[in-house]
Amino acid sequence: MLTLDRRYFISPDVFSEETEKVFRERWLYIGRAFQAAVDGDYFTAKIEDESLIALRGDDSELRVFYNHCRHRGTLLATESSGHCGRHLTCPYHAWSYGRNGRLVGAPHMEETPGFNKANYPLKEPAQGIWDGGVFINFSDTPEPFEQAFAPVLEKFAPWHVGELQPTHREEYDVAANWKLICQNYSECYHCPIIHPALEKLSHYRDTENDLEKGAILGGPMRIGAEGGGLSRGGQRSAPPLPDLSGDELQRAYYYVFFPTFFISLQPDFVLTHHLQRVAPDHTRITCEWLYHPDAIAMTDFDPQPTVDLWDEINRQDWAVSELTQKGLASRAHTPGPYSSLESMPAAFDREYLKAMNVTE
Repeated sequence: MLTLDRRYFISPDVFSEETEKVFRERWLYIGRAFQAAVDGDYFTAKIEDESLIALRGDDSELRVFYNHCRHRGTLLATESSGHCGRHLTCPYHAWSYGRNGRLVGAPHMEETPGFNKANYPLKEPAQGIWDGGVFINFSDTPEPFEQAFAPVLEKFAPWHVGELQPTHREEYDVAANWKLICQNYSECYHCPIIHPALEKLSHYRDTENDLEKGAILGGPMRIGAEGGGLSRGGQRSAPPLPDLSGDELQRAYYYVFFPTFFISLQPDFVLTHHLQRVAPDHTRITCEWLYHPDAIAMTDFDPQPTVDLWDEINRQDWAVSELTQKGLASRAHTPGPYSSLESMPAAFDREYLKAMNVTE
């Protein structure tokens, strides 16, 4: 299979087309449920051109709403997170919404003939929670959440990802198209050249893929040293996660959730990447390191060697993705052949072209 044509990485028209065909039709990650821990807590997220608010209700359920008032469209919440009290109140004309999204107060609207508060709840995109991750879908007819996530609904149960807590968060601005970053994450053909520190800990050919078709792609790589970890120095930064056993103790698992969420499951922690498109040549990435609460509570807990290694790996990947973006600006570029070690980028491309309704 040949690589994608350069237009897919540089064209503003393709970028706009992706908005409608990919990002308004597929399931998108917006954050983690722990960000709104108790009733009344919320966090906001800007996904593409939409502002969203995830709010924990009086029934302790987390719901995602479009973050705008049904009256004049004013943003309801402007902070990244907070607590709304008993109601979520618009700062413009004080229309107020219960934690379940229903309109409960609209000053003086009783003077408007035919007005009924029940007709103006906050609007909600399709939504679902998987292993603590909150996902939404903007489509009017989305693929059912359970169907889209069927390959992984129980696959990672031993990691108890939903119970893990963040210990570090890093944000990166990368001068490269989002697809280049996805393709880079999906293969280790480049690892001996770009990631010498990682290569010493996990050989680039000691890998396999267990999800090879569809929107969720990836598989495991073996950690070389028995009982070792992928950190600066090659040691685990915490005890193994409680329910892991057998081969899981010697593997790191890497998956792309098309289009823009990555998860890496290690014996001692979980690493996530969330990509957000900014422009054809600009992507913003948020990376979080998640650990078990029992590990975090240990007096000698120190995740820094793990953070240092993966921050280095991230920056190496972003740098080579930026070089590729610059190279694709050349009119001389034509698609090249994928190697046998790049089956996952090829699978990603097939899913992308399927979403774009392109046959190549």
